[in-house]
Amino acid sequence: MREPIIQLSAFDEETETLNAIVDTPKGSRNKFKYDEEKGRFKLSGTLPLGNSFPFDFGFVPSTLGEDGDALDILILMDEPAFTGCLVPSKLIGIIEANQTEAGETSRNDRLIAISADSRNYSHIRFLGDLNSNVVEEIEHFFVSYNDSKGKRFEVLRRSGPERGRSLIEKATAAWHKRQDHSSG
Repeated sequence: MREPIIQLSAFDEETETLNAIVDTPKGSRNKFKYDEEKGRFKLSGTLPLGNSFPFDFGFVPSTLGEDGDALDILILMDEPAFTGCLVPSKLIGIIEANQTEAGETSRNDRLIAISADSRNYSHIRFLGDLNSNVVEEIEHFFVSYNDSKGKRFEVLRRSGPERGRSLIEKATAAWHKRQDHSSG
């Protein structure tokens, strides 16, 4: 029996690459989200005219972040993928952030990774290896994207892949704990 996409492990056991699932391809104005109950991706919104996702955006399976969703990930790759595509990735860092909606603030960090098969980004090992303008534009995208939805996105800090891996391990444990409670 095949495992649902959300039950893939966060890391591939053989290659130790991070499993990233694309929900919204680079250049898309449409935002897609995986619906766990239906086992399908669905349209969850559209960005204002002139805005689009700067890189492929998605989630890390088998994780549960503080916001109640799987951990978000932005994947830098040579060409856009498609919704539902599994992209073996190398974690290069994390943009740690708070998100406020309707007076409630929660952590909603953004993992940043490169496709394991990328030619254009193969030399990148850490977030700091990227041009600082690229990182600032990524942060600005998330601030303006959330603002258009009536939310506030506040960047707290940029951290390296070790911090990102620690966050993934914590989110994986939280996901397993939720699975144990829902099946028991």
